[in-house]
Amino acid sequence: MKDEIINRVANSKLVTIDLEDYYPKGNRILFDIKDWLFEGFVLREKDFRAQVSEFDWSQYQDQYVALTCSTDAIIPGWAYMLLSIQLEPYAKKVIVGSLDNLETSIYQDIINNLDISDFKDKPIIIKGCANKPVPQNAYIMLTSKLKPIAKTIMYGEACSSVPLFKKK
Repeated sequence: MKDEIINRVANSKLVTIDLEDYYPKGNRILFDIKDWLFEGFVLREKDFRAQVSEFDWSQYQDQYVALTCSTDAIIPGWAYMLLSIQLEPYAKKVIVGSLDNLETSIYQDIINNLDISDFKDKPIIIKGCANKPVPQNAYIMLTSKLKPIAKTIMYGEACSSVPLFKKK
């Protein structure tokens, strides 16, 4: 049996982390307030508050929402706060920014709450290719969290990984 093929990767202590496995379900919505502004540029408090109170916020149930204004209007901070208060009972998460900022914020929460105790003193591969929109910042956040406890950190696949860190 000298020609027997042995899967050394399967028999190793190597741990693969795929951030795509942590991708939470829920639509990502970009909520643009430009249409609620007078001529797309001026926030009139009375009109804005009326639109906020009349709007059906329940349509954002279990969704992730990024609040933005796509015009060059100057939006006071309270306006986004008012919107977030209305969205809070329905949306899973609300931020001010782009959809990329939203995805990064979602993953920041996931990584902050990730139990990494099982990865102590182990060689780790952070899987690279993803079909879901895992933000680049998530890889950096995960690497930073793992570095103090990991034996090694690599990126890619077990058959072709790029070494990033090795504990000395």
